[in-house]
Amino acid sequence: MGQKSGPVKKPADQVVKEIRRATRRQFTAEEKIRIVLSGLRGEDSIAELCRREGIVQNLYYRWSKEFLEAGKKRLAGDTARAASSDEVKDLRREAGALKEAVAELLLENRLLKKSTIGAGEDGA
Repeated sequence: MGQKSGPVKKPADQVVKEIRRATRRQFTAEEKIRIVLSGLRGEDSIAELCRREGIVQNLYYRWSKEFLEAGKKRLAGDTARAASSDEVKDLRREAGALKEAVAELLLENRLLKKSTIGAGEDGA
C-alpha cells in the first residue's frame, strides 16, 4: 500500500533527450555544403569548425562523405549518361534518318539535272 497513484514520471535525462530531439536544429543543404567546404579548406581544425557550428564531428564526417560520394556519382553518371541515354539514342536515330533523306534528295536532284540536260541536248 506504499504505492501512490498519479502520473508516472520519466527520468530527467530522458526528458532532456526528448526536448533536445524535438528542438534539434535542421540544417539546409546549403548550410551542410558550406560547413563541409569550410572543413575541406582546412583553415580551422574540424573540431573547431564543429564547435563553432554546434555539431558533433561524427555528423560533419557523415556529411563530408555524402558530399564527396554524391559528387563522384554525379561525375561518373555524366560520362555514362552521354553514351547510354535514351535521348542520345533517339537523336542518333533521327540523325541517321535525316542523312538518308538528304542522300535521297541529292540523288533525285542529280537525276533531274541529268534528265533536263539530256532533254536540252535533244532539242538543240
